[in-house]
Amino acid sequence: MGLWKKAGFLGVVVSGALLVAGQATAQDVIKVGMIAEMTGPFAEFGRQMKAGIEAYQNQHGATVDGRRIEVIYKDVGGPQPEVAKRLAQELIVQDKVDILAGFGFTPNALAVAPVATQAKVPMVVMNAASANLTSRSPYMVRTSFGYDTMVPPIAQWALEQGQKKAYMIVADYAPGHDAEKAFKQAYEQGGGEIIGSVRVPLMTVDFAPYLQRVKDSKPDVLFAFVNAGNVAPALFKDFKTKGLADDGIKLIGTGDIVYESILDVIGDNGLGATTVYPYSMQHPSELNRTYIQQFQAALGAKERPTIMSVSAYDGMALIYGGLKKAGANADGQALLEAFKGLSFESPRGPIAIDPETRDVVQNQYIRRLERVDGALMNVEFKTYEAGR
Repeated sequence: MGLWKKAGFLGVVVSGALLVAGQATAQDVIKVGMIAEMTGPFAEFGRQMKAGIEAYQNQHGATVDGRRIEVIYKDVGGPQPEVAKRLAQELIVQDKVDILAGFGFTPNALAVAPVATQAKVPMVVMNAASANLTSRSPYMVRTSFGYDTMVPPIAQWALEQGQKKAYMIVADYAPGHDAEKAFKQAYEQGGGEIIGSVRVPLMTVDFAPYLQRVKDSKPDVLFAFVNAGNVAPALFKDFKTKGLADDGIKLIGTGDIVYESILDVIGDNGLGATTVYPYSMQHPSELNRTYIQQFQAALGAKERPTIMSVSAYDGMALIYGGLKKAGANADGQALLEAFKGLSFESPRGPIAIDPETRDVVQNQYIRRLERVDGALMNVEFKTYEAGR
């Protein structure tokens, strides 16, 4: 008997319910359905994930205990929940996948959650980062991160530097709200004072009016969460133009503002920015060095891996580990149980899957943007270990 065969996710709606039936049958191929952004303005998401998956399979092969792992990619294009839901249904009904994976955006993961639940198909989230996301389906597991656990260390670090007054600027959507809430709570609990806060449009590239408010408020630090692309470089440009650094205001934030793929666009405007993130290309481990070599062999010597590629690499590590642990006769529920509590070494460091929340448990690193051998790099200098 193999993993499981759903003779039965019919993909039809009867009184609002998706019908599921089926028996486990022999299976030599395990199919993973990847719902990712492969084209359009967010194509870098899918490109990074695909490179991470290929790096893992190049290292560990394409089989687990004699069963071949086949990855089927479906392009969702961006934050399009209805498209994500349709693709998930097609993957289960037509392609008969055993596992769903990918999910660059929270709305897409949320739309697929009930599909995975009713089909009893595990889904491995490799990027979407909203707080408590895995609570939306008992079949959801996450290998990326959540802002509710990532952000508090940067608040703690700022307070340790004697920076007692902070202003917050965040993108106006769910992850930004999560980051804002997490920073405020941790900072105030540690004795700091939030003296101002602003939510900005998701794709804004004009930060001058917002930063003027920050400048006038005279905080010790500005905590920022905005997206990569051309948004974060615009933040750094206006931060410098407005002279906030000259006024002694320190820029801190999540690693999104200094994403590896945009560092050359940010340039020296970002030097000295201090951020928190679970991964940096500069992470000092042999596994990370090996991973970078394989990543660059696939995409080019100048390419930079991001947390998204590492989360996909780790998603495959989770799938392989779960299959080995669950055994040949496992169904979807058994595989999900096998995921719980798994721990392994990642290019980012040690990680585990919390058996209760099914969310990733990992270290968070405080990094400073510096030039290393002439190249801009996020250099880790302090580690906040998981659970502390």
